[in-house]
Parts: sequence; structure tokens; C-alpha cells
Amino acid sequence: MTATIEAPARRRAPLALAVLAGVLTGVAAKAGDESGWQWAADLGSYPAAWVLVVALIGWSAPSPVAAALRSGVFFAAMTVAYYAWAALVLDFGWSVRLLVVWLVLSATAVPATAVAAHVATRGSGWLPGALLAMAAGITLGGGALTDAGDHPVQAVVDVVVALVLVVVLARDLRTRLWATALTLPLTGVAAVLLGLLRDLLG
Repeated sequence: MTATIEAPARRRAPLALAVLAGVLTGVAAKAGDESGWQWAADLGSYPAAWVLVVALIGWSAPSPVAAALRSGVFFAAMTVAYYAWAALVLDFGWSVRLLVVWLVLSATAVPATAVAAHVATRGSGWLPGALLAMAAGITLGGGALTDAGDHPVQAVVDVVVALVLVVVLARDLRTRLWATALTLPLTGVAAVLLGLLRDLLG
């Protein structure tokens, strides 16, 4: 009986931790936006930090389902905390349209990215390499590198995150080589997709 009770509790603990981490991250991201420090605002505005967090969630999760649930819960909690802090603490009002868009992404693109990271970090060859390269491409396609003069800290962060994704998280040399070769072309694809997302967000 005790084992039966403890098993669901163990399954719920990572989700509760994801909620807590998401809330703290959302508040920190909004604080960074309003800090007046360019580098702090950039960390929350460019995709590198979020891609890395979601990839690490996928890498550490025991299964694709766990990767999807944990990343989606984390991102949804972060989104709600970000806009709630802006509305309730900073008195900016509710950005309902943006809140809904990010919650939709929390239920779709974010879990898909975490599952891709879960699969990529456990496989070998061109497909895992391509999945890691796409994550690196999203990081580098954010635009900080092309505007490094105005965003020097973020440009460095983008490069470091891309290296972690392509070199550290890849399982073997073969996968690293594929990921490295595919990062540049997939960065172009990611830049287009991120442009469409920015248009959607207005």
C-alpha cells in the first residue's frame, strides 16, 4: 500500500518542481525586462535561454511523455507568472492576446522541442544531429549575433548555448559532426520561423 501511494507522489514531484521553477523564472524574466540592464532584458527576450532550458528538461526526462509534460508545465507556469507579475505587481494590465499565444506555444512547440531533445540526446547519426542543429539554429537565429555590437552579452550567450546543444548534449562524435554541419542551414530556417513568430506577437 505504501509503495502504491509513493509512486504517484514521485511522479507528481517533478511536475510540482516544474511549476515552481516556471513561476520563479517568469518573475525573474519580467524583473529583467524592467531592470534597465540590457543584458538582463536580452536573456528573457532572445530564445537562447529558453531553448537551453527546454532541451535540458528533455535530456533529463525519463521518457518522451515526461519531457513533454514537464516542459509544457514549466513554460505555462512561467508565462502566467510573467504576465501576472506585470499586471498585478507592476500594474501594466493584462496582455491577454500575448498570454494566450504563449500558452498555446507551451502546449505545442515547447513540448515538441523537449521531446526532440529527449530523442536526440539518446540517439546517434544524422537525425539526432539534425534535431540538435535545429535547436542550435533557433538559438543562433534569434538575431543577437547579427547585432552583436548592441547585444554583446547575448551574442556570447547564443554561441555558448549553441555549443552546449551541438557538442555537449550530442551522444557521440558522429552525431556532433552531423549537428555541426547542419547548424548553419537550419539557422536560416529558424530565423524565418522566428520572424513569423515575432509578426504574430506584434
